[in-house]
Amino acid sequence: MLLHIVARGRIGRSPESELVDRYLKRIAWPTRVTELPDRGGKLPDVAAATRRVVLDETGKVMSSVEFARQLERWRDDGVREARFMIGAADGFGDAERDGADLLLSFGRATWPHMLARAMLAEQLFRATSILANHPYHREG
Repeated sequence: MLLHIVARGRIGRSPESELVDRYLKRIAWPTRVTELPDRGGKLPDVAAATRRVVLDETGKVMSSVEFARQLERWRDDGVREARFMIGAADGFGDAERDGADLLLSFGRATWPHMLARAMLAEQLFRATSILANHPYHREG
């Protein structure tokens, strides 16, 4: 299953981009990052068997294990792509939130979108590590 991050804003060469790259390179599953301008830009087409996850402060707060199990269910159900949407400073409108298969939150605090991208990349690595029984994740 492809793990596809679609993010508003250009990360450029920055400490955050180094973190994103560091975690995405460790993931054994295929990954892709698509950057869009803060406003406008064409979203990549959504193919069949795609699940859309919108990062939103009002979304569901999940433990790392819960997140891993969600990815596992989608993978085992034949989902071809899990698309993770990260908005710009103003987040997403109702249409994007309503069209999501999952609204995901990293807590009730508001995070800069560049840090949210790094946090998402780490959680994707952690989730795939959990599913591979790799010792990276420690419960407790």
